[in-house]
Amino acid sequence: MKILIQRVSRASVKIDNKDVSSITNGVLVFVGFDPKDSLDEIKRLSKKLLNYKIFSDENGRINLSILESESEILLVPQVTLSANTKKGLKPSFSKAASHEKALALFEEFSEHLQNSYSKVKTGEFGADMSIGLVNEGPITFLFEA
Repeated sequence: MKILIQRVSRASVKIDNKDVSSITNGVLVFVGFDPKDSLDEIKRLSKKLLNYKIFSDENGRINLSILESESEILLVPQVTLSANTKKGLKPSFSKAASHEKALALFEEFSEHLQNSYSKVKTGEFGADMSIGLVNEGPITFLFEA
């Protein structure tokens, strides 16, 4: 499991030119799943995501978590995070979770986050999404299970 987190002043998801989800002052989180991923990885990375120091305090130092800053989360499935890019000029998805498993894991991850924190919005699994964002800092982190 991999999650790419970007601190944003705004982010949005559109599908077929229709607004699906949007946030302000939070994090855009792209998530990709591997075949071995399970609830254990979801729980561990959810806890890390919610508690990792991403936001600035009153002194301008990065000392606040999503929970402490009460920031929003926009969660977007991103199969390309699981692509193997080490060989050749074309990504290989042979090490990514199957569509069915990734869908189940995305739903589980989304539900787990929403049960832990109220300010979570999502993109749509399997959809051709247009993502808009303004990355602040820029601050971007990659977490891997």
